[in-house]
Amino acid sequence: MRDYSSVSGAFWIGKTGKELRGDMPAQLLALYLMTSPHSTMTGVYHCPILYMAHETGMSIEGATEALHRLIQAGFCEYEEASESVFVVRMAAFQIGEVLKPGDKRILGMPRHVENITSPYMKQRFIDVYGDAFHIEVDSKKKEKTKPLPSPSKAPAKPGTGTGAGTGAEDSADLLAKSPPPPDVETFPPDPPVVSIPLNNNTEFDVTQPMVDEWVLTYPAVDVLQELREMRSWSTAHPTQRKTARGVQAFICRWLGREQDRGGGRFVQGAHKEEIGVFL
Repeated sequence: MRDYSSVSGAFWIGKTGKELRGDMPAQLLALYLMTSPHSTMTGVYHCPILYMAHETGMSIEGATEALHRLIQAGFCEYEEASESVFVVRMAAFQIGEVLKPGDKRILGMPRHVENITSPYMKQRFIDVYGDAFHIEVDSKKKEKTKPLPSPSKAPAKPGTGTGAGTGAEDSADLLAKSPPPPDVETFPPDPPVVSIPLNNNTEFDVTQPMVDEWVLTYPAVDVLQELREMRSWSTAHPTQRKTARGVQAFICRWLGREQDRGGGRFVQGAHKEEIGVFL
């Protein structure tokens, strides 16, 4: 789950925001999709309508109609087969409109693209951001695109097809019955790159996808080196180690301070200890 998302105030006065004025369910769903706990920096992620309904408090039918509206407005795309959503402008706000050659964030893009499980949505992301983010694609492996889902082809409303579904079941009950997201247990977890000691004598494992995201977020910082320093600091200060719930906030604050300093190294000694106290 992502700890943060950037949402621009320009949403309300931009083209899509203007089109959605007066349509509060669509506005709510748009904000949800930009800040969803399932979201990624690319804006492409697994998000069944069941999740949208349950986590916004809307009915299944209401969430479906709101999604149709967002597709009409060009805010997002939705692939029913994989239950994947693509919030088209999300990567531009979370990563940038265009990455200049040599930008460190380009290094993390292949992994972000590889993490998109739907071949169709992966190709759609490359179609939109391939040039801007310098994403290299093997032409032999390039997925064939297919027409975008029109409003009439977007996910059907509950209870309108064959079968026993009536659309009247409680969304929480439906969520409990839904299958888990694809590939949740298909692949082994990523091996840790660095492990940071915690106050309960366990360690917090930092994986490569975490590092890639922090590299994108803090481009002026040598993220791996800073993580090594965090491990050394935590090892040397057992009484000031962080909790399992607070360690990621600790990491982000540390990296944020380094970003503000232009990526310069912390000095040794008392200043380093002072940083640890306030982080």
